[in-house]
Amino acid sequence: MSPDDANPTPFDADPAPLSLVARAPEAATFLKAMGHDGRLLILCHLCHGPKSVTELENLLDQRQAAVSQQLARLRLEGMVRARRDGQAIYYSILDPRVGAAITLLARLFHDPAAEVDQTEADQTERDRTERDR
Repeated sequence: MSPDDANPTPFDADPAPLSLVARAPEAATFLKAMGHDGRLLILCHLCHGPKSVTELENLLDQRQAAVSQQLARLRLEGMVRARRDGQAIYYSILDPRVGAAITLLARLFHDPAAEVDQTEADQTERDRTERDR
């Protein structure tokens, strides 16, 4: 018995990480697309439903050019889709793995103190959406 056998890691019993080996390049590309804070924030907001570019600009406090650049990358990677409605373009999640990844990240980086702030932010967003209609 080696010293490592005496202290198994939590992954020793789970063969799932080894099943990723063959698809590591695909997984890395997926993670790279999410690996920018602006793109990650966009995906977090889109997990709550479609948003227009203008809505995303306001939510992220970013200029249209910056938001559009990040959306273009997400579209190129097949993570989001665009739908035109009049002059507005609405984006939504296309790849179901995005929602699963965002949910996992939310669990990994959960901050109970932020729940109150997020609830208030969600209500403010709903109020703004209703007012703009």
